[in-house]
Amino acid sequence: MTSAHIRTATLADLAPVAQLFDAYRQFYQYPPDLALASAFMAQRMQNGESVVLLACDAAGAALGFCQLYPTFCSLEAKPIYALYDLYVAPAARGAGMGNQLLLAAEQTARDHGMCRLDLTTAKTNLPAQAAYEALGWVRDEVYFAYSKAMTAPI
Repeated sequence: MTSAHIRTATLADLAPVAQLFDAYRQFYQYPPDLALASAFMAQRMQNGESVVLLACDAAGAALGFCQLYPTFCSLEAKPIYALYDLYVAPAARGAGMGNQLLLAAEQTARDHGMCRLDLTTAKTNLPAQAAYEALGWVRDEVYFAYSKAMTAPI
């Protein structure tokens, strides 16, 4: 396992975070758009709307990131994090970087008083599913997830 330094990203990290976020979007078949990725991540960071964990190697090169959105569980009446984005650069895969980011996300959630972490992943992303389950994540077999796109009015 390659060790990484994982820390909370700041606006000073916007360029490498945006590059990783753009690559993450491309992984999910979205077209490259570094300007969009940069603007989106800058807004989240400036507005304090998410926590971005950044993994770097000993030389400071960005290897991966994880983005956590604060929200709530109404049934438990407690705050949670939605782990919405997790990405490891191809050159850093297979070295345990994703696991390190997941463990850092868990610690961040504990440190911020969250009662739970939730995430969703593509049904076809079997490597990620195996990693989650190996770290004790439990797949929901009770609830279905739904979404509905909101289109702009004509």
